[in-house]
Amino acid sequence: MIAMNPEVELVRDPVLDILEEPVSASRLNTFHSCRAKFFFRYIEQIQKPASVALHVGKTVHAALQEWSKRRWLGKPSDEQDIKAGFDDHWTTSLEENPVEFEDGEESVEKSKSWGLVEMYLRETPIPVDEKPEAVEVGVEADLSSHGLPNLRGFIDLIRPGGCIVDFKTTATTPNEQQVFHRNELQLTAYGLLYREATDQQESGFELHHLVKTKVPKLVVTRHEPVNEMQQTKLFRSMESYVAGVQREDWVPSPGLQCVSCEYFNECRGGAA
Repeated sequence: MIAMNPEVELVRDPVLDILEEPVSASRLNTFHSCRAKFFFRYIEQIQKPASVALHVGKTVHAALQEWSKRRWLGKPSDEQDIKAGFDDHWTTSLEENPVEFEDGEESVEKSKSWGLVEMYLRETPIPVDEKPEAVEVGVEADLSSHGLPNLRGFIDLIRPGGCIVDFKTTATTPNEQQVFHRNELQLTAYGLLYREATDQQESGFELHHLVKTKVPKLVVTRHEPVNEMQQTKLFRSMESYVAGVQREDWVPSPGLQCVSCEYFNECRGGAA
């Protein structure tokens, strides 16, 4: 018998942890866009300061989530109530995840962010008296029968009848075909998760883009329910992900995206 030293702490292989965890669309997209970035974020777990764009996106998302939740609960959802929550989230989020603003930048960005929310509340296609089917719901699907890990996701909003809504902030006006191509994996995952949770097929998808142009605008793109080909593409993507993580394949994917990658210096410092 081998005696174990109780003072020796066993270090668990982070790759095994990753393989045992549920997979999200975000994790899949990161892996397939750049495996080196996946390595630094999920294996090395290198923490980076939040970007201005990420902070803005999260705060706007939190305000719209509050608006949806109030309608779901039957509470008043006037602009003043939403603004109070917006201000609180802006402050607490910065305390938890500091952002490196330039001089005077924070007040400008906060004003622009609230302008996006104001615009949405004014132009949203969702009736103020429409009660959501669900708000910010976390769902997990067991895909072991397909030889795959569990799939997990958080859906922003589900309108009556099973229409899945996702809020997005963007700096440029979206093109409908390009939007669907970029978000197909996410929408497919949401569709399967909705079916898992309700045993019903989703009626379709709406992507609500809050565009950060000089005069903010709302662009809504609508998409059909998930079809069999899209489900197959998602499953193949998950298979490729599992195989790549098992091989510890952290090959970088140099390209234009490197300019804004938070792990640029780590990647340049040596191969993962």
